[in-house]
Amino acid sequence: MSTSTLPDTPSAAPPAPPAALKDDSRIGPRAHLRHISALIRRNLLWIRQNPESILDAVLMPIIFALLFVFVFGGAIAGDRDTYVDYVIPGLMAMMGLSVAMGVGTGFSEDIHSGVMDRFRTLPIARSSVLIAKIVVELGRMLVAVAILLCVGFALGLSVDNVPGLFAAVGLAAVFGSSLMWVFLALGVTLPNAQSVQQMGMLVMIPLQFGSSIFVPTSTMPGWLQSFADYNPLSALADSARALMNGGPLTHHLVVVLVWSAAITLIMAPMSLRKFRPGK
Repeated sequence: MSTSTLPDTPSAAPPAPPAALKDDSRIGPRAHLRHISALIRRNLLWIRQNPESILDAVLMPIIFALLFVFVFGGAIAGDRDTYVDYVIPGLMAMMGLSVAMGVGTGFSEDIHSGVMDRFRTLPIARSSVLIAKIVVELGRMLVAVAILLCVGFALGLSVDNVPGLFAAVGLAAVFGSSLMWVFLALGVTLPNAQSVQQMGMLVMIPLQFGSSIFVPTSTMPGWLQSFADYNPLSALADSARALMNGGPLTHHLVVVLVWSAAITLIMAPMSLRKFRPGK
């Protein structure tokens, strides 16, 4: 009995893999800006639906200003009025570091919740995801700084140079954006948001308290004074004070700008390289 063979039928083609995030070089500037704008809008809508996510930017400057002025003002400066003019510009420098840590933890949560996997299926430049995140978080930082200044004025902050005040805010935003690249890299690299927060605290505490944010560095022991003098937060705080109320500026300003450029040039490519499909 002969058997008949059926003609070979072509097997079904495997499904095409989803589109992945594209290299920036393959996307034009106009499309890149369009992607960034769409992602900024997405992040703002998320904040609108979750208003509690901005509470830290609202409450943190109020708590810090009241705490340091009323608890430490009399002991450090002799009177609270003098200390307000000293500590508020310093707290402006601290806002960028605090918000930057929140960028890293939030980005890590997005990665592990699957949000970034959905972004990776879109034909968009991977840098647009990171840049949009930084733009929105810079907005949160500026809200925090504005509230801090309002509290400062209510406590008696004096500003001799109003254009210098805006320049100080802009300088804080420049340095804050560079720090955000650091924490974005941590958010992509470390296994979870808790690890990012722990690493962030290890960075934040020495930088904040080993600086001129709260006290003049001349009151510190020699070894700590050497660290504080090279701390970029000290340079930022001293620059803000000089811009707002006069004083030596050039050296501190150059230090802040050099640190900001160096951190961005190193950490931005690293963050983009880590944030690729399959990571």
